[in-house]
Amino acid sequence: MLTKPDSLLAYINDATGLRLPDGHFIDGGFRAPRSGRSMQSEDPGRGEAFADFARGNADDVAEAVENSRKAFALWRRTPPAERGRILARTAELIRRNSERLAITECLDSGKPISEARGDVSGAARTFEYYAGACDKLEGSTFPLPSDYVGYSQFEPVGVTAHIIPWNFPISTAARGMAPALAAGCTVVAKPAEQTPFTALLLAELLFEAGLPAGVCNVVTGTGIEVGAPLVSNTGIDHVTFTGSVTTGASVMRACAENVTRSVMELGGKSPVVVLDDCDFDGTVTNVAGAIFEHAGQICSAGSRLVIEAGIHDRFVEALGRKAKAISLGHGLRSPDMGPVNSAMQQEKIAGFLDRARERGAEFISGGKASSDPETGKGYFIEPTIVANRPAEDELVQEEIFGPVLTVQKADNYEHALQLANCTRFGLVAGVFTGNFTRAHQLARDIDAGQVYINEYFAGGIEVPFGGNKQSGFGREKGLEGLKSYCKVKSIAARIG
Repeated sequence: MLTKPDSLLAYINDATGLRLPDGHFIDGGFRAPRSGRSMQSEDPGRGEAFADFARGNADDVAEAVENSRKAFALWRRTPPAERGRILARTAELIRRNSERLAITECLDSGKPISEARGDVSGAARTFEYYAGACDKLEGSTFPLPSDYVGYSQFEPVGVTAHIIPWNFPISTAARGMAPALAAGCTVVAKPAEQTPFTALLLAELLFEAGLPAGVCNVVTGTGIEVGAPLVSNTGIDHVTFTGSVTTGASVMRACAENVTRSVMELGGKSPVVVLDDCDFDGTVTNVAGAIFEHAGQICSAGSRLVIEAGIHDRFVEALGRKAKAISLGHGLRSPDMGPVNSAMQQEKIAGFLDRARERGAEFISGGKASSDPETGKGYFIEPTIVANRPAEDELVQEEIFGPVLTVQKADNYEHALQLANCTRFGLVAGVFTGNFTRAHQLARDIDAGQVYINEYFAGGIEVPFGGNKQSGFGREKGLEGLKSYCKVKSIAARIG
C-alpha cells in the first residue's frame, strides 16, 4: 500500500516513492532488456522526464511470446472457476494499490488525479466483471434429427497481443487483458512508449494474485522496435489494437501475412446531437465533459457539436462561458483539465488551430497552446470551441485528439442526422433530447458502434464498445468482448 506524502505534488520531485517497475515483465518477473537500453518517460504536466524504463526489441518480444506459448498449454486447462478466482483477487489487489496506480497514471499520462483514480477503479471493475464470466461461457446445442446430437463449445484462441494506447493505459490494458485471460488465452502486451508503467504494474499484480508465470507478459519500447515484431510474430494468434487509423492499417497488413485474427479500435470524430427540446443546463455540462475530459484525448470524445438552430446561439454562449472557466494545471493538483500527452501532440493540435484561424474560423473560446499557469511548464492547449464550420472543414473531418470542439449548426432534425453521419468515422455518438421517439430514431440511424442518450459516456464495462467505418471493427467490453478471444468448435455425432 502506498503511503501518501503531505502533498501529492511531492511525487513530482521524487518518483522513487512509487517503486516504479524496472524492466520488462516476462515469465513472472521483471527482466532487463536484451539490449541493455532504456528510455525516459515524461511527465506532460511539467514537460520533463521523471523515470526510465526498458527499451525492448524483437529479441525481448520473441522471449515473451515463447513464454506465453508454453504457458498457454497450462492456462487453457485451468478450470474456469479457478481463472475467475485469480481475476477476482486481481481486482482486489488493484483496489488495494489504487493510489499508487493512480499517481503513476497521472504522472505518466498527464490526466488529473481524479480522472486517474476513476480509471483505476474502472480497471478493478473490469477484472471483477470478467472474473464472474469465466465459468459462464456456454456453448449451444443444435436441433438435429433425433438420431444425431450436435453442440458447440468456446475455446481460447491462443496467445494474444495487446497494443495499448497512451491516453487510457490502465483502462485499455484491463479491458483487453481481463477477457483474454478469462477465456483461457495468454497475453503479451505492449504499452505505448509514452505511458509504460501501469501495464507493468498490472502484470505484477496478476502474478501476485496467482496467475501462472508466462501467462501475462509485458514488453516496453517503441512501436517500431517492439510493436511491429509483436504483431508480425507467427506465435501470435490474435491482436487487439487501439490507436490511429494509419497505424491500425499497418497492423492489419501484418496480421494478414499470418492470417491472424484482430480487433481494431481506431478512433473517431464523434457527434453530439443536441435538439431544441433537450435539458439545457444538463446538456451543456455533458457536452463540455464529452470534449474536455482528459483534454479531449479520448477516442470516443464528443468532438463535434451538432445542434439545432433554435437553441444554437444561447447554447454555444453558455458552453463558451463554461469552457473559459476551466482551470488548467498539473494533474496532481486536481485541475479541471490537465495537459496533452506530449510536445508532439501539443504541436499537432496547435497546427489544426492555426490552419483554422487562417481559414477565418471564429473561436468561441481558447484556440492556443498554453502552459501550467503556476509553473509555466507542460504541454497544454486551451479549452477550445470553434464556431459553426462547414461539413467539409478539416476540423469537422479529422480527429484532432485534443480539447477542441467544432460546432455544426443544424436546420432541423433531418439535417442534424445528415451532419452526424458526415465523416468517415463511426465510433460513438451522443443524443440529447426530451423526445424519446426522436432519440431512438437517431440511435437507429446514426452510423456508430455505440450511442449515448442524454448522458455522454453512459454505461460501463457491461456495454460492448467498438466502431464502424474507419473507427474499426470488433467489440471490446461486455460478453461480446469475451467472445473476441474465443473460437467456436462445433461437434456433431450420430448416436442412433
